[in-house]
Amino acid sequence: MAVLRETLSRSSMSGADIDWVHRLVGDWQMLADLAFADLTLWLPVQRDDAADPHLSPWFLAAHARPSTGPNFYHDDVIGEAPGAARERLLTQVMETGRPSTPDEVGYVREQYVPVVRTGRPIAVLIRHTDLQNMRQQGGLEVNYLQISQQLFSMIAEGAFPMDHVATGVGRGTPRVGDGVLRLTADGLIDYASPNAVSALRRLGHTDPVGGADLAQIVSTRLTPGATVDETVPLVLTGRAPWGTEIETASVNLTLRSVPLMHAGKRVGALLLMRDVSEIRRRERELLSKEATIREIHHRVKNNLQTVSALLRLQSRRLDDPKAQEALAEAGRRLSTVALVHDTLSQAFSERVDFDDVATRILRATVEVASTQAVVETELDGSFGWLPPDDATHLAMVLAELVHNAVEHGFEEGERPAGASRVVVSAARTRDEGGTDVLEVSVADNGRGYAPEAGDRQGAGLGTQIVEALISDLRGQIGWETAQPHGTVVRFTVRLRGSATG
Repeated sequence: MAVLRETLSRSSMSGADIDWVHRLVGDWQMLADLAFADLTLWLPVQRDDAADPHLSPWFLAAHARPSTGPNFYHDDVIGEAPGAARERLLTQVMETGRPSTPDEVGYVREQYVPVVRTGRPIAVLIRHTDLQNMRQQGGLEVNYLQISQQLFSMIAEGAFPMDHVATGVGRGTPRVGDGVLRLTADGLIDYASPNAVSALRRLGHTDPVGGADLAQIVSTRLTPGATVDETVPLVLTGRAPWGTEIETASVNLTLRSVPLMHAGKRVGALLLMRDVSEIRRRERELLSKEATIREIHHRVKNNLQTVSALLRLQSRRLDDPKAQEALAEAGRRLSTVALVHDTLSQAFSERVDFDDVATRILRATVEVASTQAVVETELDGSFGWLPPDDATHLAMVLAELVHNAVEHGFEEGERPAGASRVVVSAARTRDEGGTDVLEVSVADNGRGYAPEAGDRQGAGLGTQIVEALISDLRGQIGWETAQPHGTVVRFTVRLRGSATG
């Protein structure tokens, strides 16, 4: 299925016209639901002198199906060219700028509506109604159809979509199926769908809905002292095409207002209403859980740092240099894990910005290294956002490799002629199976220590930890001597969870 951006590239419209069409299509699901009909948008084709004169000057650019009734088109029709009869009607409506409803063909009724901007037709919208499968008309159906006709008339007048408006209210934006109110020009309720009536009942309004003042119903039930958005009065009276949300002690409602215009004058308003109490309750629960999780990460970080400090204190009381070194290494590794938990405790997402963690690891590792050399560090590329488990593993691996590069690459008396440097490079890709893959290298310009394959059995604890963590991440690692001098450690890991930030 072609997307609208691709189909619009075939049209002869200007940038401003294309923006108008984008906003119309972004809002026309409401129209399809109110009309109980499929909607198709037809655009003129951009032609040149060399174009085939037999090709149709029109093509179908977008299609919407109603969620309130049966569909007319069951297949994808975007990109189709019109037949001869439809082409004549499209051209006629485009040239005259007036809607047209041709005679019914079988059980199909179609309505052609010019899409007008600044007094000039730029496209044609067709409403397709399947009369054979159409819903039996009752009060709801009649009122929905009347409202849809008013909106189609506004499209033909160039009054819809409305310019420079923000109608969304975030998660919980109301739809036609959630509840429909039609207001008079004075803000009185002229019609309320059953779902809208139910929402007003939950709000606490028990009197008849017809003829009631919506602004008064809502304002008398707002929580005393609650902050009210300045858009609320304009939305409740239908005077502005905005969206808002109101909260009372019993219910949360999102509202969206669409002023109904005729000949440039406001004659009423369409209001969509949705009870989002359960959505907001779940959001509050999630916020509470996220705060709890962040607090847990904060406490884990503090506990790890405490244990690390205790190990350092204990190491100072020992006479055995090897025991001192072992406890110091253990403390350093705990501090590395604490870095990940510290990052998680400050974030609002259960993911880690590992670039920040890597930068802190580089800085901390150089500061605590026993070598007397002044070592510069650099992070090249990006790790991206990682799940906590992957972040902990990679933090340990990176800390061990950088520590090893600083400790063994720049020992006293064996420094490079230039500045001592450790460069960490990272590149993130995605394989054919959709798994994120990280390719990382840790390079130094030190003395060039690179263990041979036969010496792996004698590798230290740090190297064994690195290889175990890399294996757990389904990765591979290798050491090589850099030219003219130095060491490069390259490893590739497959992340266990997608966490694209």
